[in-house]
Amino acid sequence: MSITSKNPEAECNIEQGCAAIAQIIEPRPHDLGGFTVRRCLPVRQQRSIGPWVFFDEMGPAEFSSGNGVNVRPHPHINLATVTYLFEGEILHRDSLGSYQPITPGDINLMVAGKGIVHSERERPEVTNRLHRLHGLQLWMALPEADEETEPAFYHYPASSIPAALVDDVPVRVLMGAAFGLQSPVKTFYQTLYLEDELLQGQSLCLPVAAERGLYLLSGELKLQDSHLKAQQLAVLKPAAEVVITATATSRIALIGGEAINKRYMEWNFVSSRRERIEQAKQDWQRGRFPKVPGDEDEFIPLPV
Repeated sequence: MSITSKNPEAECNIEQGCAAIAQIIEPRPHDLGGFTVRRCLPVRQQRSIGPWVFFDEMGPAEFSSGNGVNVRPHPHINLATVTYLFEGEILHRDSLGSYQPITPGDINLMVAGKGIVHSERERPEVTNRLHRLHGLQLWMALPEADEETEPAFYHYPASSIPAALVDDVPVRVLMGAAFGLQSPVKTFYQTLYLEDELLQGQSLCLPVAAERGLYLLSGELKLQDSHLKAQQLAVLKPAAEVVITATATSRIALIGGEAINKRYMEWNFVSSRRERIEQAKQDWQRGRFPKVPGDEDEFIPLPV
């Protein structure tokens, strides 16, 4: 997904949390024309959680026939994007020639490295009917040694993502390792990304990581002496053992991993070097990035 302004920071209210919570981030929804995005990262007070530097919830949205997701080609550098859907379908195309619909439960991992261009649209058979979309898109910083790696694209079908019942709670480990499960999705840092659904009254002890963020997509959770409401991101304190209990049927996403050094971000560019972002801006303005095969006619201009 592309950011529509030069400043990618979410406009969020941040509250102090409980013994297990460092702070609670409440994203403000942004209407992108029938399509709502809730941006949790980055904010001024929280630039990253582990290697994750960007967190968007897309939807839930319902599109009438003839309407839908239609994100024109745009560039990225020095990061990797991770897309995961609960409902609907998005068609990914990129400058490597990738053409891949993503459906619920799949993971699309796009490694931008030294530079990639992609678009996110829909197949005609999806657009030409009533349809829904709901999902998450996250960006990972790449280690400094890998920032200029060759771009790559990986698709992991839903059947390849490990799942298990943990205390009767269905858990999917999307990236990294947790609960004795190891995801096949490529990582560059020690990374944690999982999804759970809890019925009312169920509890789960969250896996530990150096940094963690708990996002509640729906429902309501109790975390020790505090409660988390839907569309809130709780930044958890380091090394704290956290047990969550669903006070209503709830869906969560847990992200985290090892801490990273400072990253600069402007528009769709993330890098450990500010001058690299300036170079990428000039390259995009001057048409130096590669085209997306089959989607060469349109592009998103650099915001001014």
